[in-house]
Amino acid sequence: MGKRDDLIAQYADDLKNKCGMTPDMALLTKVTIGCGPSIYNRDASTVAGGQPAELETVKNNFLMKKLGLSDSPALMEAIDSVIETYGRSERNKFRAVIYYMLVKHFNKESVYS
Repeated sequence: MGKRDDLIAQYADDLKNKCGMTPDMALLTKVTIGCGPSIYNRDASTVAGGQPAELETVKNNFLMKKLGLSDSPALMEAIDSVIETYGRSERNKFRAVIYYMLVKHFNKESVYS
């Protein structure tokens, strides 16, 4: 297995054990690939849930640009809900896991098909 496969397995484990979700491995793989090389960078691979600027970046670059959603308070509510599900005290909130949960939340799996 390559490094990306190891990371995908780690993300799937987080989804199962920390978020209580059974991951769709095909979708998780596509979301992970969509994150690009950032998954290999220690800082870029995680989302700082307590930093408003970071959450704004997730909203603008992922929800609006990638998923094509319109700006509304519902976007930040969804990000907040996903971070709550992951666990606010969880130190490493992986970007691919957060993005995966947001894709599921907004039923935007079609973006990755």
